[in-house]
Amino acid sequence: MVDVNTFAKKIIGNIEQVIIGKRQEIVLALVAYFAEGHILLEDVPGVAKTMLARAIATSIGCKFNRVQCTPDLLPTDITGASIFNPKTTEFEFRAGPIFANVLLADEINRTTPRTQAALLEAMAEGNVSIDGTTYRLDKPFVVIATQNPVDHEGTFPLPEAQLDRFLIKLSLGYPDYEAESEMLGRLQKSHPIDAIEAVVSAEDVIACQQAVRAVHVDPKIREYVLDIVHATRDHEDVALGGSPRASIALFRSAQAVAAVRGHDFVMPDDVKKIVPAVLGHRLIIRPESRLRKITSHDVIEEIMDGVEVPTIKT
Repeated sequence: MVDVNTFAKKIIGNIEQVIIGKRQEIVLALVAYFAEGHILLEDVPGVAKTMLARAIATSIGCKFNRVQCTPDLLPTDITGASIFNPKTTEFEFRAGPIFANVLLADEINRTTPRTQAALLEAMAEGNVSIDGTTYRLDKPFVVIATQNPVDHEGTFPLPEAQLDRFLIKLSLGYPDYEAESEMLGRLQKSHPIDAIEAVVSAEDVIACQQAVRAVHVDPKIREYVLDIVHATRDHEDVALGGSPRASIALFRSAQAVAAVRGHDFVMPDDVKKIVPAVLGHRLIIRPESRLRKITSHDVIEEIMDGVEVPTIKT
């Protein structure tokens, strides 16, 4: 059995050489990666969203590509296209940046819905279909997308169907005074991202992902997951609750949390830890509730207080 906890500690320690004072967010990002999900980072500019993606890719020694999303970006700029070769008089496929292990879609809400949709097949199935041919992406594959929630001019908000494709949504937030002071000291001569190296391989990550699927989930925990998701569908402030994909995401993420913590079974606390990140971006709050300043996280907190926590014998 692969020791996921050991690999997680190596990766987290490596990333913390670059990202200071954000262990909780780093752990959640790693949980999503081990659960074979995709990550949406939404926060103000300059809080190391892009740097977190680069640090993850560097730590596992895999292929990393970055796409800077702009309004004129085309789907083929991401997926690739068939180019005519005059020497051979044939069309040759040239792969786009999506053919990587870690794809960073920077400022994803600045590109058009058509281009955003070019990511959907890859995110859902791990494939890319171009000119009638389907290409399989190498594993492990993860999309890490960033967006700025403050500046809405010239942006195209992600539709709910695409938000649902992201396993978790995170916000890094500003560092505290001490962490920011340490950051300035580390940046004085060079950037720490240039000094870190791979601490695990892509094969190690695939082994961890397989080990996560083997983590035991008691039937009571499974019912706990379903009770939480079903409660979002019946809540008076929610126009659209969690889908079956949300149930799967919460189930798989809880397994990953348990594995990262070094356990071979899921506890209720593992579910509680991941619920806000998994469900927060999937709920659509009613307009009248939004006027009362009610957010999805307020609803989740109320639901977690109301759903009975199961007792598991260990």
